[in-house]
Amino acid sequence: MTPATAATPLLDRERLSELPAEHLLDMAVDLEPAQAIPTNVGARMTFIVKGGTVEGPRIKGELLPGGGDWLMVGDDAIGRIDVRATIRTDDGALIHYEAAGVIDIPADGIERLAAGERLSVDETYVRTTPRFETADERYSWLNGVVVVGVNELSPDHIDYRMYRVL
Repeated sequence: MTPATAATPLLDRERLSELPAEHLLDMAVDLEPAQAIPTNVGARMTFIVKGGTVEGPRIKGELLPGGGDWLMVGDDAIGRIDVRATIRTDDGALIHYEAAGVIDIPADGIERLAAGERLSVDETYVRTTPRFETADERYSWLNGVVVVGVNELSPDHIDYRMYRVL
């Protein structure tokens, strides 16, 4: 038996200059006003989902009320994102959505949001790593994708643009 031709090992290959990705979906989320909770390990901010929309090339639906983000802001002023919510597609499938990530906003970001301003994606670093779970065969492909999200903040609202890593 002749050995197969060995492929070039990954670490010997040229590094990628860009991560190959494709647009997966956009999500617009309306939130209840934040519940600020000082704790002995940092400041918690709980944001409860009022509702929202989900739209992409292969999925369309709504974010159901009741999920949320249990944000923890550390002494370094970096927020650690912990999101869980439910998507209901236009054709009735239920999909569990969760995301972890980080948020770093300008020093005056909280005051600007309180004043009604939108914090542009160009001036903030809000990045998430969303995951999806469903038993619905029409959307089971979501169970096996790696996703990165770029987020933009405004008062009681957040917009996500999510990309599937190829």
